[in-house]
Amino acid sequence: MESKETAPSEKQATRGGFVRVLGATENNLRGVDVDCPRDAVVAFTGVSGSGKSSLAFGTIYAEAQRRYLESVAPYARRLIQQGHTPHVGSITGLPPAVALQQRRGTPSARSTVGTLTTISNSLRMLYSRAGTYPADAAGRLESDAFSPNTATGACPRCHGLGIARDVTEQSLVPDPTLSIRDGAIAAWPGAWQGKNLRDVVSELGYDIDVPWQDLPEDARTWLLFTEEQPVVEVTPQRDRVAKPYKGRFWSAKSYVLHTLHDSKSPQMRDRVLPFMESGPCGLCGGSGLRPEALAVTFAGRSIAHANALPLADLAAHLGPAATLEHPSAAHRSWTSGEGTEVSVTISRDLVQRLTVLVDLGLGYLSLDRATPTLSPGEMQRLRIATQLRSGLFGVVYVLDEPSAGLHPADVEPLLAVLAALKDAGNSVFVVEHNMDVVRRADWIVDVGPGAGEGGGTVLYSGPVGGLASVPESLTAPFLSRSGTAGTDGREPRSPSAWLGLTGIHRHNLAGLDADIPVGVLTAVTGVSGSGKSTLVSTVLAEAVGAHVRNDTPDEGDDTEEQTDTGGEAVVGGITGLDAIDRLVSVNQKPIGRTPRSNLATYTGLFDAVRKAFAATEEARTRGFGAGRFSFNVQGGRCETCQGEGFVSVELLFLPGSYGPCPTCHGARYNEETLAVTLDGRSIADVLAMTVDDAAEFLGGIPAAARALGTLREVGLGYLRLGQPATELSGGEAQRIKLATELQRARRGHTLYLLDEPTTGLHPADVVLLLAQLHRLVEAGNTVVVVEHTMAVVAAADWVIDLGPGGGSAGGTIVATGTPGQIARLDAGTSITAPYLAAHLEAGSAARCVDSSALIG
Repeated sequence: MESKETAPSEKQATRGGFVRVLGATENNLRGVDVDCPRDAVVAFTGVSGSGKSSLAFGTIYAEAQRRYLESVAPYARRLIQQGHTPHVGSITGLPPAVALQQRRGTPSARSTVGTLTTISNSLRMLYSRAGTYPADAAGRLESDAFSPNTATGACPRCHGLGIARDVTEQSLVPDPTLSIRDGAIAAWPGAWQGKNLRDVVSELGYDIDVPWQDLPEDARTWLLFTEEQPVVEVTPQRDRVAKPYKGRFWSAKSYVLHTLHDSKSPQMRDRVLPFMESGPCGLCGGSGLRPEALAVTFAGRSIAHANALPLADLAAHLGPAATLEHPSAAHRSWTSGEGTEVSVTISRDLVQRLTVLVDLGLGYLSLDRATPTLSPGEMQRLRIATQLRSGLFGVVYVLDEPSAGLHPADVEPLLAVLAALKDAGNSVFVVEHNMDVVRRADWIVDVGPGAGEGGGTVLYSGPVGGLASVPESLTAPFLSRSGTAGTDGREPRSPSAWLGLTGIHRHNLAGLDADIPVGVLTAVTGVSGSGKSTLVSTVLAEAVGAHVRNDTPDEGDDTEEQTDTGGEAVVGGITGLDAIDRLVSVNQKPIGRTPRSNLATYTGLFDAVRKAFAATEEARTRGFGAGRFSFNVQGGRCETCQGEGFVSVELLFLPGSYGPCPTCHGARYNEETLAVTLDGRSIADVLAMTVDDAAEFLGGIPAAARALGTLREVGLGYLRLGQPATELSGGEAQRIKLATELQRARRGHTLYLLDEPTTGLHPADVVLLLAQLHRLVEAGNTVVVVEHTMAVVAAADWVIDLGPGGGSAGGTIVATGTPGQIARLDAGTSITAPYLAAHLEAGSAARCVDSSALIG
């Protein structure tokens, strides 16, 4: 719906000035017609679930991808991950598109910031061609020799992982006061095998009755680590009748390794596994590289040292090398290529690429930082930086909340990057909730007015300023700087007690002391990489969890993903634990890894729904119990797709794809189960309902109504009950966990830890979330949130600001106090202060929005 002043002309739209979408019906879009200008930054806005992502990604990008794939040979298409064909009448003026969506880091332990950005390739080339080699080196190494992921470069002990598993005297002999006869070598087997080894040791001349610690060091070392396996004749000491026999000696290490590698008994392997210890590989120092590669330096540092530097420090380190004058040929030596033309060229390119990452607020990362430890926002910014170097022209970049996880101070560099993409001749389509980014766009497409069935309509498409005249828009009130504070004018609460942590050591937190107020809402702030998540989600969670009941919600099958590889947190001391009875840590990990896990099953409301169906007259007549209505077990599910609702279709010489099950047509159940209805709806119909629709339909079932009510209260009314976990964003997963916790109706003395709960939330939805956080505090609980959204910080009772920078420049608490106290500080003390001050002075959008209207 476009005003006459801003609507593009027919001539402009057909000559390439605009991307014109006609009749888009993807997901909840209602026959949308919209025009988006090319060579501009276009922001797609609307509440969560309004349909903006369906328009930007599901329609515009999906159609661009489909057209590209049509030009690819059928056989080659099999190698390309393909999307779907969008439901749209037509799209004209559409250039090639690149999508940069929110994705968590790959679970591969070998994937790093360096490999993701390909900067590691250039750095390896620098060391290979321009490094300084030892005088006794046989010759220059190929670049592959500087990679832990290649056969020529990987450390032979740890195979390039940097982590080695081995046994130590401490792991093999946990109690050195015991004698060998009393079981000092705990790693040895029990029963007759253990007695046999003790008899062999005695025959070899070792005293098995003195405390282990009193044995000579060389004896202890041989018994534990030797690879020798002498065979001796043993006369059983406790059985004079038994005949002598030949006994073979196994050192404790040999026995453990043999059991792990060769035993077919899981019980045996599980028994010896605890005697292994993991730690940095002693041969490569944790770098994963061979010694000959580590011996090569550039500007005085090995490649392992360079990989470990924060990107900002690495850029500064390589800066001088990028501008050196070339030495004369007479002074060059093969042992050092520093200062050569190759050295200067590669160094200059590296500095330029690193500078882009630093400007995007990622200077605290290092090249060896594993991608599983990166947030979705960090991953997306790394990909944006890579695109800046690609030099593409005439492309539509479709970005999914590029400001996610960014402190307001880091948003300015991001805006500069988006402008650089546009100035290079590209179009930038941004799905965004951050109003600071939206205000700087050239064009805005606002979708709504509500979510799910209440959305799917383009309310406005035009220059940003024109949205203010659209009364139906829930975005418009927040777009004005006078409507951004999100406070309710109340005085901050006073803490009832304090949690005190001293001597914290983890990542960039070095000897930190932190005091956490109890009985209030605390916001932990700071620039990206300052140590917020480490303090709250790791240190505080582990320290408190070790002393109180830990009810962290189940994250499903998460065995492949490690989000923190910094080892065990060290806390010198903790006080005030008597004020906390229970811990709930709510993070953004998925609620499940497969489509079988969904909103209904995770929250538990599906149990109540299945019982309701089993209680119907028709179900009782057929003898159906609640289990009949589960799509995960035999009986009620469709056996063709085994309850998945879809099947894999393999095509000869064409890419395989998924399609609706030909038997159940996506319903998941067999015909007999679907024949049972509750108020005219089958179990499949209920799973297809949104939370908002189900709240009315299932209102008479208390357990289901309670769960649905809390889901709506955290702004998730637009989600379908059967929506697979794999389709949910990290922010949605976190709010589902929060809603699941809220419905338990427990009161008081619980510590709730949340890591950026507003990720993916429209400002109007933030109002709903804040209401729930305050509800928890009013019930006598303590809530600590890591946040960048100033609306949440302004509404908190206490603020802990970390910094002053990220990485090695962070890890310090620079300010604490109420939001008002923090806002009065200068920018030199707290980077957060000026942004919080501007927010508090602007006024409150929360007073302009009726929360009950948002719920529906």
